[in-house]
Amino acid sequence: MTKKYVVVGGSKGIGAALLRGLIAEGNDVISISRSVSDESSSATFIEYDVTSVEDFPDVEGSIDGVAYCPGSINLKPFHRLTQDEFMADLSVNFLGAVKTIQALLPNLKQSGSASIVLFSTVAVQTGMGFHASIAAAKGAVEGLTRSLAAEFAPSIRVNCIAPSLTDTPLASRLISTPEKREALAARNPLNKIGTADEVAAMAKFLLSGDSAWITGQILHVDGGMGSLK
Repeated sequence: MTKKYVVVGGSKGIGAALLRGLIAEGNDVISISRSVSDESSSATFIEYDVTSVEDFPDVEGSIDGVAYCPGSINLKPFHRLTQDEFMADLSVNFLGAVKTIQALLPNLKQSGSASIVLFSTVAVQTGMGFHASIAAAKGAVEGLTRSLAAEFAPSIRVNCIAPSLTDTPLASRLISTPEKREALAARNPLNKIGTADEVAAMAKFLLSGDSAWITGQILHVDGGMGSLK
């Protein structure tokens, strides 16, 4: 049976990989992002920046799931972080998710068994230096996940994925040389950097009916970094 999904931030990285996976299964997918991508050619594309003051675009009809994928990586010593930088990370990671869910909630309620997938980071659970701004913003996402899972049950499930470093355009500056890539991979128990497809596979599972017994969870797709030494 064809399902209808909305992927926000589907033009790059994990969002683009998720878009490919959902389309490959024959689903009806709406991609909402600031720029079009090759994956968007097989989806209904809506250009929109979630951090703008403009109202969220109208989406008609029932929606079976939404994935909010936009994120940021702003790593600095705490004393160098400005209030504006904290607000920028909060805006794209947390407030954008709030705006999206509030706008699409009537559509999700029409489904009767919808799913919401959000994204955090391993740095919320595992304290990491220079991650104060992004960990704080993603910590808010994790709190939102659990609160909404309780509030929306049983008709809408809400879960969150917390990856470690993943090979995406967002992380390109951190893995820009073979030496950086090797050093960062060595920090992971599985001795590798995750791929967008690996994280997107979990998101696709959480959107599908195969995860009908899962809600309110923070799932660590992180190569073991959050729990192993």
